Amino acid sequence: MSIRYFYGNEAMILLVLITYDVNTETAAGKKRLRQVAKQCVNYGRRVQNSVFECILDNAQCIMLKSMLTDIIDEETDSLRFYYLGNKYQTKVDHVGVERGISADQPLIF
Repeated sequence: MSIRYFYGNEAMILLVLITYDVNTETAAGKKRLRQVAKQCVNYGRRVQNSVFECILDNAQCIMLKSMLTDIIDEETDSLRFYYLGNKYQTKVDHVGVERGISADQPLIF
């Protein structure tokens, strides 16, 4: 998988929308759901239940996709990755209440 765009020698950062559906009928499914959400929180912000916006470079994207794929049960769960590119500001239109801060805004502790 290659989602990396280059401008000169620099790799660009991309917005990746990650959605997941984890079967929670069993205790193991509930555990997988928590694990997937925890990994997604490490890389982006939750915008809806089971939907995250993540600002990633190619290496981060490959690593996160691999981690999430290892967590889910491909027989009962699903993951979707939408690659919105580096000009994502023109591709996202939001109506209603915002959850948290924007994925591309710095956190100050």
